[in-house]
Amino acid sequence: MSAPLVIVGTGLAGYNLAREFRKLDGETPLLLISADDGRSYSKPMLSTGFGKHKDADALCMAEAGAMAEQLRAEIRTHTRVTGIDPGHRRLWLGEEAVSYRDLVLAWGAEPIRVPVAGDAEDAIFPINDLEDYARFRAAAAGKQRVLLLGAGLIGCEFTNDLSLGGFQVELVAPCEQVMPGLLHPAAAAAVQAGLESLGARFHLGPVLHSLNHVDGGLLAQLSDGTQLACDLVISAVGLRPRTELAAAAGLAVGRGVQVDRLLQSSHANIYALGDCAEVDGLNLLYVMPLMACARALAQTLAGKPTEVRYGPMPVTVKTPVCPLVVSPPPRGRQGEWTVEGSGADIKALCRDGDGALLGYALTGSAVQEKLALNKELPPLLA
Repeated sequence: MSAPLVIVGTGLAGYNLAREFRKLDGETPLLLISADDGRSYSKPMLSTGFGKHKDADALCMAEAGAMAEQLRAEIRTHTRVTGIDPGHRRLWLGEEAVSYRDLVLAWGAEPIRVPVAGDAEDAIFPINDLEDYARFRAAAAGKQRVLLLGAGLIGCEFTNDLSLGGFQVELVAPCEQVMPGLLHPAAAAAVQAGLESLGARFHLGPVLHSLNHVDGGLLAQLSDGTQLACDLVISAVGLRPRTELAAAAGLAVGRGVQVDRLLQSSHANIYALGDCAEVDGLNLLYVMPLMACARALAQTLAGKPTEVRYGPMPVTVKTPVCPLVVSPPPRGRQGEWTVEGSGADIKALCRDGDGALLGYALTGSAVQEKLALNKELPPLLA
């Protein structure tokens, strides 16, 4: 039997690549390796589960066994890769060596953990996958006060979702506005006001200094001296692409596993996509680029080398209290911002010296203009 195509990771990247590959090649043996239970689910839905009153099982779209049957693949769950041997085209699962024809790294990114003083570090929950979500839901049963660390895209989505789910949210982040680096300040103010209208409270500037168990809950102390009582803490301070095993195997890494437009790493027969990959210098932790990579890489793995291209890739943020779509200007492109509207309805546009649209941030009713504006946007990777 010939060596299989091996995909490490069964998130959106791994499963979508497997689906696209099977459309083109029904014969090559296919092995997927997952560190978790291998259930298929949509990761973006993790930040909508509380508002929709859905537990982890309700977010699951298919069990690993059903996915194996659908993909005509072997799926090994609760299995960790411990090493990669590019020279012999094999990887290690503990003491077991597994040969591959081609290897695809789709193992995502891991939550950044910030050290916190005190005796309650065990009460800080990252929510990066379905099992994390299940653990947090179990811990949150009967609780109401949530301290949320991080004011980025994920932090804001969780704030909206938890507020709709009946939780009182206190958000702490060491920045001047929500989604810094992604949003124009006018759009950020609109989103924050929307979240505050749901009862969320913001503490922008300080960081969490200590967290301790107290009778009936937790007591958080911020770096500015503020004390906040809470029951649970969610950490949404950011994600770090998983690169350690790739680096140990001699692959080039930067902000992710570095790959070219063919999604090929610095070693032949090893590819990467999704949150762990830095594609031609871009590490984009969003669904649209992931899907584009899955389609292109499937063609390459099926024998038709195909470079990935990113067209305009606006990001729809799941903050229904203040709808938001944002398309940051491409790297290296400078422009001037103009802002129209007020309150919840902001249209912020970035144009270059010739008047060409480089990016936008639309909130509230202004999101209705996204389709027209998308036609003017430049591609991210032409």
